Amino acid sequence: MLAHNKNPNQVSFLSTFEEILDRKHGLYKLANKIDWSVFEQAFSPLYSNGKGRPAKPIRLMVKLLILKHIRNVSDEMVVIQWSENAYYQYFCGEVSFATGSPCEASELVHFRNRIGEPGVELILKESIRVNEKDSDDDNVNIDTTVQEKNITYPTDAKLHNKIIKKCKQIAEQENVKVRQTYTQTLKKLATFQRFRNHPKNSAKARKADRKVKTIAGRLVRELERKLAPNSLHHPTLEIFKRVLSQKRNTTGKIYSLHELEVCCISKGKEHKKYEFGNKASFVKTDSGVIIGALGFRNEYDGHTLEAALEQVNRLTGKVPKVAKVHRGYRDKKQVGDTEILIPSTPKKSDSYYKRKKLSNAHKKRAAIEPVIGHLKSDHRLNRNFYKGIVEDNINIMLAAAAFNFKRMMNKCKSSIWLFFTKAFYTITNLIFWNLKFKMLFKGRLIINK
Repeated sequence: MLAHNKNPNQVSFLSTFEEILDRKHGLYKLANKIDWSVFEQAFSPLYSNGKGRPAKPIRLMVKLLILKHIRNVSDEMVVIQWSENAYYQYFCGEVSFATGSPCEASELVHFRNRIGEPGVELILKESIRVNEKDSDDDNVNIDTTVQEKNITYPTDAKLHNKIIKKCKQIAEQENVKVRQTYTQTLKKLATFQRFRNHPKNSAKARKADRKVKTIAGRLVRELERKLAPNSLHHPTLEIFKRVLSQKRNTTGKIYSLHELEVCCISKGKEHKKYEFGNKASFVKTDSGVIIGALGFRNEYDGHTLEAALEQVNRLTGKVPKVAKVHRGYRDKKQVGDTEILIPSTPKKSDSYYKRKKLSNAHKKRAAIEPVIGHLKSDHRLNRNFYKGIVEDNINIMLAAAAFNFKRMMNKCKSSIWLFFTKAFYTITNLIFWNLKFKMLFKGRLIINK
């Protein structure tokens, strides 16, 4: 059920935010720049018109999602900070300071699931519109990165130990009595596995790994025999069997029991050979606005271009003329009406002007690398805590939207500073030239006398 509308003209006995807050603050300006009616019109049909407890206002939930990724905090922390921060409350539509929390942290999860990918894409579209002319560019830069999932570094030993723990939990839930729990045996084997790096313990560690795998297989087979045919745990046991049967060169390996879609991606980094998560593609204009953000599994970079440019067309209403990419996008020269520029050795027949122009274009493309770094360190792209493939894409688009909103906030600050500096230099120049003309005029009078 939709929330009841508040009366914005209601007089408060206390001072209102309009009177006490700094109107030059980034969040104050952003609150008045975003068109909130777009979200209310798009998300209202997702709520029922029946009886029941009214939901939280759509504007409040959308703004909490934006604040979460702008400030790089969790669902719980953004709810706590809202009750302490007057600018957060004004940004979310409050007229005067309100005590208490705006909602439960879990309601943000339900709201994300309610609006889905199309709703989050609408937030990204609004963040592009807010940046106005900077987002309207015919030249774009495209790059991919890895969004790591919130899982531990996967090893066979870890997965087998988790299977044993899960089997014990299933046995307790279903009141199934297993022949042996292997508690003491696993405790001894864990010591051998822990000190595997010692030269004398490497053989014992390998032997312990094989023993743990055998125990996991026994428990899975025993539960399979003893559980009822219509038990809900049989799909879980099938996943366990897949993990136990997979080998080093198996395709479609499972790296996590709670995140089955995680991919092992190698980007050739010196410090991090393998990353576990999914691939994210970003499209950035030369002026610095992200106009495309999309999630993939582990596709070759060239195969992501078509979907990325299609999303840019949806969000901006136009297709870029030129897209600059790195050498990983090889064998792609044209996608639709967009020309793909890949760094290559210039031809001997090319003029100096043409070589220099291409060189400068590819130097500009490198500016997308620090942007991806900011997305990871400042806007929650470094580690994805959301669950499932859909939530992977939601996290990518929310990070891009937060980057665009923060860029607009910083631009407001810099534009004010630029205005004052220009005014200062203009006044000083006028004073300087005025004094100079006076001195010249006085000098001429003295010469004439």
